[in-house]
Amino acid sequence: TWVIQRDLIPHLNRPIQYLVDCRRMSVSMGNAVSFLKHTIQTLAEQFLEETDEAAFKTALLRAIDMFVFERIVSADKQITAHGVDRVADGDVILTYGRSSAVELILMAAQAAGRRFEVIAVDAGPHFEARALAQRLAAARVHVTYVLLPALSHVIGEATKVLVGAAAVLTNGSLYSRVGTAQVCLMAAHARRPVLCCCETYKFSDKAWLTSLSANEEGDTAALELGADIEGTEGLTALNLQYDLTPPEAVAMLITEVGTLPPSSVPVIIREYHLTVAD
Repeated sequence: TWVIQRDLIPHLNRPIQYLVDCRRMSVSMGNAVSFLKHTIQTLAEQFLEETDEAAFKTALLRAIDMFVFERIVSADKQITAHGVDRVADGDVILTYGRSSAVELILMAAQAAGRRFEVIAVDAGPHFEARALAQRLAAARVHVTYVLLPALSHVIGEATKVLVGAAAVLTNGSLYSRVGTAQVCLMAAHARRPVLCCCETYKFSDKAWLTSLSANEEGDTAALELGADIEGTEGLTALNLQYDLTPPEAVAMLITEVGTLPPSSVPVIIREYHLTVAD
């Protein structure tokens, strides 16, 4: 393996560690890094001579481009196609925050001539659904914008719920923007199907009991508590970014490999790792 494993991987560890120091490593980023290191080790066994360095670099770049195309770019297109099939005329689709996959599905459904309405539920401090509501309204989709405390008043009007995810754990739990669990649990209580749009490169072989097992804390200044409140003795501001939705509240996952129940996540993870190992 000449100098590849001795020099290249340790060299990559430095910028990777820099990214981790800036922000906690996400599941998708961890999967991408694992893929990169596994690919380097696999190619190093194929190109044993130093004269093969140029061919090794070409093969590595090709593998990286293929990963990006198949697992991200092409995956979004396939998720959009599967998701549009789930949008019917007369639907009232409730979504929370702003997921790029959900947005692509709704825009594609509108372009396909489906007649539906959207309830965009939002919450601070990010208020991500504002941009989604504006884009959908510009595309001539009827949008109702509400904040999370009003969820109980509008959930009955929805026919289905579409959400995104930062990760899907091996037990089928969704790791997503904080507030998603509340939306999904209330939808399940109201017997509204919850559909999660997520690429398989965000699947994780880990399982967490609560969202506190692995979470990310945002800037507390975004909470805008005010100087008088921030200076209160004994008061600690906490701006958690994600929460955990139990698999029982999710009816279906929409992925690039098709629509599947949360219980099928371990199968997809196993098949994916077999593909990588080959």
